[in-house]
Amino acid sequence: MTTSKALSNTQIVRAALIVLIGFLASGVLGFIRTLIISQTFGAGEALDSFIAAQRIPEIIFVLVAGGALGSSFIPIYARRRKDNEAEAWRLASAVTTLAALAALILGILVILAAPWLVNKFLRPQSTPEAQALTLNMMRLMMITPVIFSVSGLLMGILQSHQQFLLSSIAISMNNIGIIIGALVIARLLPPDPGVAQVGNSNAYGLAYGAVLSAILHLVVQIPGLRKIDARLRPLFNWRIPGVIEVLALMGPRVLGLAMVQINFVVNIVLTDPMTLGSLTALSTAFTLMFFAIGIIGQSIGSAVFPTLSALSAENDFEGFKNRLASVLRSVLFLSFPATVVFILLGSSLVSLFERGEWTNTFTRATAWALAFYAIGIAGFSLLEVLSRAFYALSDTWTPVKIGIPSMLTNIALSLIFVRIVGDQGSLVRGPFGGLALANSLTTILESLVLWWLLRRRIGSIKDAYVLGGVWRVIVATLVMAVALILVMSALENTNSLVTLIVSAVVGGGIFFGVSAALGLDEAKAVPMMLLRRFKR
Repeated sequence: MTTSKALSNTQIVRAALIVLIGFLASGVLGFIRTLIISQTFGAGEALDSFIAAQRIPEIIFVLVAGGALGSSFIPIYARRRKDNEAEAWRLASAVTTLAALAALILGILVILAAPWLVNKFLRPQSTPEAQALTLNMMRLMMITPVIFSVSGLLMGILQSHQQFLLSSIAISMNNIGIIIGALVIARLLPPDPGVAQVGNSNAYGLAYGAVLSAILHLVVQIPGLRKIDARLRPLFNWRIPGVIEVLALMGPRVLGLAMVQINFVVNIVLTDPMTLGSLTALSTAFTLMFFAIGIIGQSIGSAVFPTLSALSAENDFEGFKNRLASVLRSVLFLSFPATVVFILLGSSLVSLFERGEWTNTFTRATAWALAFYAIGIAGFSLLEVLSRAFYALSDTWTPVKIGIPSMLTNIALSLIFVRIVGDQGSLVRGPFGGLALANSLTTILESLVLWWLLRRRIGSIKDAYVLGGVWRVIVATLVMAVALILVMSALENTNSLVTLIVSAVVGGGIFFGVSAALGLDEAKAVPMMLLRRFKR
């Protein structure tokens, strides 16, 4: 008999807790990173240039290994491990080697095409100095996809072996490297005569920090390979059994992720003619919202994905639906209160950045975009889980078929909303809020369609159980919202940090208390798990 490599619901909760702590640590560090960068460089040409320059290297990483290859590789690797451990390691070696080579070739092509990408496509209406800065930083960061292509696959391998600790720690390295870049490297570099210099900090330090992030992301996971007795080696052989299958699954996934990345590129292009700082405000708001998605959707999705893949390989679809239903309900339980918190407390949260180059104007602009992004938290988080469910079934085409019209809808709504949402000449209430709203609405629609299609594929995902808790979560969230409004009114002239702390304690206590009173198991499961861990 073969031992199942799937985790039980309890084990998934434990694994998710480990990953959650990793995402939480990364989220806190991400907040600190955003705070440091904002205070150091403000919402100006230097930071806008870095955000634009980082997009292309990030696209290559996401397409090659961060999402496309990782999600295609894990299900095939899980099946190979079930049949033959040695062949599974040959597959892992070949895929890792080919991914690094692909990232290297794409990086060289981008370096050669960088002037056209920046001047004609990404930032055609920016000043020549801002275009030159974007170009140079993009070229500097093109080494990062090569490193991340290896470390991203190592993360997938470790998680396939149910090793979540180091891969969770690795997530934080992305932020640590850039924090070092902003605090240390930017101040050690010689002053730049152009727009890269803001005060005593050189924005090129952010690009060097991004490279350091990639190196740290790789290095921190290496000890985990020894623990699982990894047999990885360079292997330039696409004929290894399973490689073609991985590539076949990867094709539609690449297309799907390309659609997502196009939305980010559209944001850069559409904010280019807007008031200076619009791109930074929009990107900062997305980073803060992504903090919630990391905790709610990505941590749980990452923890359950290897198990769903293993259950699919074992044809245990009853277990598959059982695990998935539990995860979907947990995601919805956390998404609704997160939405309310970001809408009501967004301004207080962003105001913590107000120091150095970051002003109250930038705070209000970022909170404006954050409120629109918050509307889509449930959609973003459900998408993280539902798409992984399809990948676990070795179906990478369905999310793409839904992703393409979703991307087109997002672009269409973006073009409409930038004309009717906000003030064209304003930063505080800028039209970039329409871009956030378009993204949220299309993501909600996309996740609902995927849910419906998955039900048609495998049958009811215990819908009564999943949706039965929704009305109770909504009631608990509304009670929490009323309490937060009262707290904010009482603390109107109080320090923002005090407001956030008091609101978090009161709002969190009321939400979990009302949820428990309404019989929601999730209100008890996480605190009890944390309590048991603490006792140990």
